[in-house]
Amino acid sequence: MSITDMELKDRKKTIRKEKFKKRMLGSAEKRGLLMSIVVYVLLITIAFIYLYPVLYMFSRSLMTRNDLLDASAKWLPSQVTGKNYQDAILTLDYWNSLWKNLVLALVPTICQVFICSMVGYGFARYKFPLKGFWMAVLILAFLLPTQVTSLPNYLTFSRLKLADGTVKPFVITAILGQGFKSVLCVLIFFNFHRQTPQSLVEAAEIDGAGHFKAYWRIAVPLCTAAIVVVTLFSFVWYWNETTLVREYLGYGHTRAKGLTTLMIELQKFEDSYNTTFDARSSSVTSTNKINDAIRMAGTMLAIAPLLILYFVLQKQFVESVDRAGITGE
Repeated sequence: MSITDMELKDRKKTIRKEKFKKRMLGSAEKRGLLMSIVVYVLLITIAFIYLYPVLYMFSRSLMTRNDLLDASAKWLPSQVTGKNYQDAILTLDYWNSLWKNLVLALVPTICQVFICSMVGYGFARYKFPLKGFWMAVLILAFLLPTQVTSLPNYLTFSRLKLADGTVKPFVITAILGQGFKSVLCVLIFFNFHRQTPQSLVEAAEIDGAGHFKAYWRIAVPLCTAAIVVVTLFSFVWYWNETTLVREYLGYGHTRAKGLTTLMIELQKFEDSYNTTFDARSSSVTSTNKINDAIRMAGTMLAIAPLLILYFVLQKQFVESVDRAGITGE
């Protein structure tokens, strides 16, 4: 039975329609052009919403006083200046404060990651009396606001004379599993260790490995994604924390005494600027007065280490968060 020219044209037309539809809408194996456009538009929009404040701060931090007064120079400065960053570095005592902030964030983070990993492994691997009850207590502690426990913790450390402007309160609470959002870290590790094949741990124990050796040789290498997530989250939480830092370090500590953080220094930025440059003195000209550009420069310097950290570890972080299934944290 022969195919007429009209039928052949209809078939070709139908095939072209199917190809066009598949190219635009995609298939089960490949995303279509229309869906790709929608995804990229959403991603660019969301990225712009998140990056807008950072880009705005960075642009303003490079402006001169004349650009700040010029309404037309909203994004692009007519003259780029680095003096704002020089003044902000002096005001924040940046390198000294940065070192102290790194100590205050990194040491408790290391302790918290190690302890929370072991606690999560214990809940996932072993059966012990009242395990369900203690898991319920753990979840309840996660729901409990930190403001409820901050005052009793502070009174305890004050009576023990440990709130002396050092890192001791943060390290002790992290070692005891009471660090900043330690419960969430335990739950993350619990979820990962629960996915570890028990046969691997049992095989290691049969070969003579003890409980700790089996944990260190088998469980830890298999939960590197959780370690990356918890390390980054804990570091950022301790870096940005101001309430607990003020409680444990005390309001009266100066930079020369005890520890401080860049966020604490940023909160008293204007007073520090006035003290550093004697801006309240009548002999100082108006050009030395603090302005928005200097404030923006100080803010950029305070968040710069976190931006660099995310930029360097963005691939590992995204992969780890995807494996952990964490959102909104």
